Amino acid sequence: MLVELSALHWIYVVFIALIIGFMVKRRDTTLVCIVGIFLIAITATGSLSSSVSSIFNSFIFAITELLSTILVISIIVAMSKTLTTTGINDVMISPFTKLIKNPTLAYWTIGILMMGISWFFWPSPAVALLGAVLLPVAIRAGLPALGVAMAMNLFGHGIALSGDFVIQAAPKLTSDAAGIPIGDVINASIPLVITMGVVTTIAAFYFLKRDMKYGVLQPTPYVPVENDSETLSEKNLLSSGQKRFFAFLIPLLFALDVAAMFILDLQGGDATALIGGTSIFILLFISMLSHKSKGLEKTTHYLIEGFTFGFKVFGPVIPIAAFFYLGDAGFGKIIGDFLPEGSQGIVNDLGVALAGVVPLSKYVGAITLTTVGAITGLDGSGFSGISLAGSVAGLFAAAIGKGIATLTALGQIAAIWVGGGTLVPWALIPAAAICNVDPFELARRNLKPVAIGLVVTTIVAMFLI
Repeated sequence: MLVELSALHWIYVVFIALIIGFMVKRRDTTLVCIVGIFLIAITATGSLSSSVSSIFNSFIFAITELLSTILVISIIVAMSKTLTTTGINDVMISPFTKLIKNPTLAYWTIGILMMGISWFFWPSPAVALLGAVLLPVAIRAGLPALGVAMAMNLFGHGIALSGDFVIQAAPKLTSDAAGIPIGDVINASIPLVITMGVVTTIAAFYFLKRDMKYGVLQPTPYVPVENDSETLSEKNLLSSGQKRFFAFLIPLLFALDVAAMFILDLQGGDATALIGGTSIFILLFISMLSHKSKGLEKTTHYLIEGFTFGFKVFGPVIPIAAFFYLGDAGFGKIIGDFLPEGSQGIVNDLGVALAGVVPLSKYVGAITLTTVGAITGLDGSGFSGISLAGSVAGLFAAAIGKGIATLTALGQIAAIWVGGGTLVPWALIPAAAICNVDPFELARRNLKPVAIGLVVTTIVAMFLI
């Protein structure tokens, strides 16, 4: 049934346009989202006190929906701190240094290893886990530091983060905004993530080898950072045998988690809880064994570091997610039963109305979602705007009549490849810093391969819708 669009629908559309505009200008969107929530609430209820309360309630709703994701990322970062501090990460990565004999092996070994670690540890901690150990090895093999940074970016912040098959933070945000199960987004994203990853990394490698061949890109001498006495003492908290034990045990535990996910068909919150619980046990075990009498205090210290990182990453996401949850099931829980009679939610109503006035097709939908995803990534977080991608995917799918999961996955991939750490210079700082390269030069190097990948992935998505 076609519902006549009300003021609520138009306010929602106007603020989507404002959010996109602010993202293009690289301005923060928190205030815009809060004003949008207030105006929608006061238009729906006519009550000033209820509208003010709705702002707070929307934040509570968003945090509640995202809490498991924030927690698991915080815990994984805390655990990765213990691995770095005690030197376990050095032992875990050391076998792979034997594979790095030339620039080609260095690029692909670092990239594939970064992708694997990022699925379980998140890309930012993975950069720290990998960079300090493999960077000097790669440079000695002839791969410039810029090439190392590219490999870590494209495989970690690109492939691993855009699919996010294990921790499932990205598909959680987009599936909620689109109003579909998280498993649908993950399944639809697999062929798109593979296409984007293969095309982009091969294109990047081709341009890298070409420029090295013609001397455009020169090998960079690596000057190792000297460890202070405190760092060295922390590296010796565990014996070499203990480090080898944990270096074997940790990957084994996570491999068992993945096996359990497949056998028990765990997805979404259940899969996240399994990974998070495993990480907590690893954190506690290593902290108590390595720090002994100070283990209790150090455990809390690591957790604080992890939570600081988690809320720093998701702080900008919460207001944006709060606004976009109003477009679907969140409206009734945040504001109440104030939608027009017969409404299926603001986004669904807009999609049906759009189908009636605009000749939409799957081709227009795919191009639009890639564009919207790329725009939302311009703020440099990759995550702050993917709720918008999910919401727009729901709108277009309602208009086209199919393809909501593919469109949602496409918007997610575009947003994270652009903003998660491959194109926006201020999102590239972790990899650029660990490799001692200019983040703007790194972004320029990534631009052409990522653009090629997005074009090819968009075309593939058109055939999958």
